[in-house]
Amino acid sequence: MVRVDDAGGVTKCWLTPDELSLLERSAGEDGWEREIAIQLMGRCGLRASEVSYPGDEHLRYSEDGDVWLFEVRGKNTKGGDRKVRDAWMPDDVADDVHKYSRERALNPYKAWVDVSTPSVRRWVKEAAHSVADNLNNPRWQSVSSHDLRRSWATYHLVERQVDVRTMMSIGGWSDYSAIEPYLAEPTEKRIGVAMKTV
Repeated sequence: MVRVDDAGGVTKCWLTPDELSLLERSAGEDGWEREIAIQLMGRCGLRASEVSYPGDEHLRYSEDGDVWLFEVRGKNTKGGDRKVRDAWMPDDVADDVHKYSRERALNPYKAWVDVSTPSVRRWVKEAAHSVADNLNNPRWQSVSSHDLRRSWATYHLVERQVDVRTMMSIGGWSDYSAIEPYLAEPTEKRIGVAMKTV
């Protein structure tokens, strides 16, 4: 793992893209719906509570941006009613979602992942425990659904240097103070790339 923070009452984990793929495959062994749920959190940045909303009717390709976007009804970080936003979906996840939806003949108005938030969180824990057992690495037992969003945000903000305003928009943060905790220290690799002289 890129980093594990045991300070405070909650262990926070940051997964690399390869570790996220490993978790996705582990979840997929118990069903494709579980793998899709983990992709929506780890590759699209959804909160566990947002996973059971989007379906085919919410996914669209933006010609202007040359990207897949999908509607999410999520937490309003300023308080109040849930907020609607367009989240970004990588091409490979859009391909998986299209195949999944087509093979299951899902109604366009039906959510891709039709389970409760506690079930989504349990799926992440079960997949992480399976990886922990397979790798004989107990650190994996600490991985939570929020770690997937944390890893997604940190990877894009720190490693890929996506601008904060874009991340706030696609991730559903209303103001800088809500996204600031995700601006973790860069990895040694990122520091080396950023500071390398020619």
